[in-house]
Amino acid sequence: MKVLLVGGSGHVGTMTIPYMKPDHQFRILDLSPPKDPSVDYIEGSVTDPNIVQQALKGMDTFVYMVMRRPTSDNSSVANFDDIIANHEVNVMGLHILLHAAKAEGIQHGVYTSTFTVHERTRNYFPAEEKVPLDNPGVYGLSKGFGEQVCQYFCREHKMSIIALRITGPSTRQQWQERRTQPKSNPVHIWWTDEEDLAMAYLSAISVSHTGFNAVFIAGDEEQQEINLSKAKKILGWEPRTQTSFAIE
Repeated sequence: MKVLLVGGSGHVGTMTIPYMKPDHQFRILDLSPPKDPSVDYIEGSVTDPNIVQQALKGMDTFVYMVMRRPTSDNSSVANFDDIIANHEVNVMGLHILLHAAKAEGIQHGVYTSTFTVHERTRNYFPAEEKVPLDNPGVYGLSKGFGEQVCQYFCREHKMSIIALRITGPSTRQQWQERRTQPKSNPVHIWWTDEEDLAMAYLSAISVSHTGFNAVFIAGDEEQQEINLSKAKKILGWEPRTQTSFAIE
């Protein structure tokens, strides 16, 4: 399958592409070139409709990986630059992409959302539909708006989009270091290993489904704080990295 990775030169794309390349043919749309020079690359911004249309030509599907984080997730300290930048890429750029994809006849895609659409001080996250999109920061707010844009295109234009609410995307080294540190913070952040994250994307790209679905993707293999049953049901996904090597 030919897949456009929008923002694929970033942290998430860089760590997942090596695992995904054997399965699909990728093209990256980004302001910066990818670290892997063998991947087809188009330079440009997702806020430029002409570049987006060019990048989508000949593609079967897309994965939206653009994530612009502000200096703080606290809305009380967000500045105007944060507000503008986050809404440009998390809302407007996504809307442009979906509109262009619809025109190209592309009906299925994957949106990289974030666990930060939720206010994160809860002790347990029971299910995607039971937890409100209530993060007080501009990043979480705008990513939540992005999910609503996806829902609109699914409802009005019969697209099918899976939003992966990822948390703590980590390289293998970062994952090992973070998971072996004492959990001094009573509110845990469950880091997700790069290979597990790549497997979630591969499943979301290929799965047959209708409409919009948001899915938790986290390295909470024992589901102590995050219910991952929807990811297993829809994507056949669960974190498996802990079985690949021993944590000392």
